[in-house]
Order: sequence, then structure tokens, then C-alpha cells
Amino acid sequence: MTTYMITRPEHDDTTHYLSHWSQETIEVANKKGIKVLDLYREKATRQQVESLLKKHNPAIIVLNGHGDEKTVTGHQNIPLIQAGENEHLLKEKQVYAISCSSGKILGPKSINKGAISYTGYDEDFIFFYNPEMISRPLKDDMAKLFLDHVKIFIDSLLKGNAVGEAYARAKERLRENLVKSLSTQEQDPILARYLRWNLRHFVVHGNIDAKIE
Repeated sequence: MTTYMITRPEHDDTTHYLSHWSQETIEVANKKGIKVLDLYREKATRQQVESLLKKHNPAIIVLNGHGDEKTVTGHQNIPLIQAGENEHLLKEKQVYAISCSSGKILGPKSINKGAISYTGYDEDFIFFYNPEMISRPLKDDMAKLFLDHVKIFIDSLLKGNAVGEAYARAKERLRENLVKSLSTQEQDPILARYLRWNLRHFVVHGNIDAKIE
């Protein structure tokens, strides 16, 4: 059975939004008969991540959290995966990190250690949200512009599409949302600027032809 592991810390506004926007992917996995390992809130720790990676060998890993060029963090910004320490645990896995900058160093190093693919961002991943919608993040149209592609990418992988196809679909949605931000009645150049930024720094490393069986 294919296994999908996802980390969903929720200790600040950013992780709250990321957690909710990737929650629906769990439903997609369940419908496909994929086993889900959901490291939610306090469960998103390094100990849990390392234990489940070794025990269950998930095919797809999604890491939500803050990060830098060498690290992706979990609950309360505790480092989960760090270049030079435990990236070898991503061997033979398709990884997507929704975090800042980890696509620059951690991604390539993970591939060197045997990861199948590593998708993420090689600079800061930036999104905006409406503070009045924080209790209903999935109804936040502003956040949707920035986070829609996240769900599209994960759903595409879970449905058995190749990494490259999932990446292309997600990137196309980012482009569409960039155009939308420029064509609305109340144009906001700041939103367009950072949608363009995310589009430019959304990267994929490794075997883009890989897919789950």
C-alpha cells in the first residue's frame, strides 16, 4: 500500500493556513486507498518524522512549516529535516516542502542522498491572507491566490501523475492567479509582485518522470 506522510504544525498564522490548505489532500489520499500519516500540530516533531520515515517508508512526503536553505521545521519551529544531518531519510521518496528556501540547498542534497524528487522554493515562499478570514482559511480568496497551487500539486501526485506533470499543473495555476491579480477591479500590485516571485522560485529537483504506482 502506498503511504503519504504530511506534517501540519499550527503554531502561528502561517502554519495555520498551510495546515488547512493541505488538509483536503488527506481526503484525496483516503479516497485513493493511500495510507495517511498525519503529523498534526504537536505531532510534527523530528522524533516522530524520523520514526515514521524509518518504519513506514512513505512514497510521498509533504512538509508544511517554516524553513531556510538547509532546513524545514515543524511544531514550534523545531527542525525536522536538515541538510548534513538527516536528509538521507528522504531516500526513494517524492518530497514537497511548503517552506522558505529549502529548495536551494536541502533539495539538491536530498537528491544526492537518494530522494526521488524534491519540490519546493529556492527563496522565501510568500503569501498574503485576509486577517478577517483567519478562522475560515479555505474561504480566504486572497490566500487562495497563493495557496491554490499547493493543493493542485499534492493532489496530482496522489492521483498518480508524474512529478513533472504535477509541477506543471501547479505552476500553471500560479500563472493563472497572477493574471487574475492583475485583472480584478481592485488591482493590487503587491499581490502580483509576490505571486510572480513565488512562480519564479518554485523549483523541482530529481526525477520528474517518477510517479507512485
